[in-house]
Amino acid sequence: MPIALAELAVTASTCTLCRLAEGRTQVVFGTGDPHADLLFIGEGPGAEEDRQGLPFVGRSGQLLDRLIAEELGMTRDEVYIANVVKCRPPDNRDPLPDEITACRPYLEAQLDLVDPRVVVTLGKFAGQLLLGSKTGITKLRGHVYPFGDRVLIPTLHPAYALRGGGEPLAQMRADFVRAKQALAEGPTSNVAGGAR
Repeated sequence: MPIALAELAVTASTCTLCRLAEGRTQVVFGTGDPHADLLFIGEGPGAEEDRQGLPFVGRSGQLLDRLIAEELGMTRDEVYIANVVKCRPPDNRDPLPDEITACRPYLEAQLDLVDPRVVVTLGKFAGQLLLGSKTGITKLRGHVYPFGDRVLIPTLHPAYALRGGGEPLAQMRADFVRAKQALAEGPTSNVAGGAR
């Protein structure tokens, strides 16, 4: 991990900016290649992530790893994985707006420091936050959006696919194919007109 990203992780590890700090075992900052072209952003850590200090290590993480391998031909070490909030919400509840606001500078710094070309958001919260949208994830997904000098591809959360069966899983696979195409295309000038 480059110095700046490592320093940010150390700062985050003692963060008390919101109530989530009170119930965490540890901060779940992020993992993977600090220079990755592809960055995944989920909602927040669950119980297993809180125990291990790594994002997406439970059943959802196993599915994410499988899709990264099968659809992108990559491993989790070749991408970067983070969450909107870095501490586990109690009982895996949704993060609250003030918690998201408190944690947002860490996420923005991760985006700046890793500097990926393609960002894939996993689930409603990350997609809505980064796109500044209230549109539901089932309507947001299926498109590639310009995101500064990057592209953003919203997809379903792996936990939703685990519960929902074949159709959500097929939709996630299609979104991962979009990410692979975006990585292959290089510069993002071809999506400047919006979703395609």
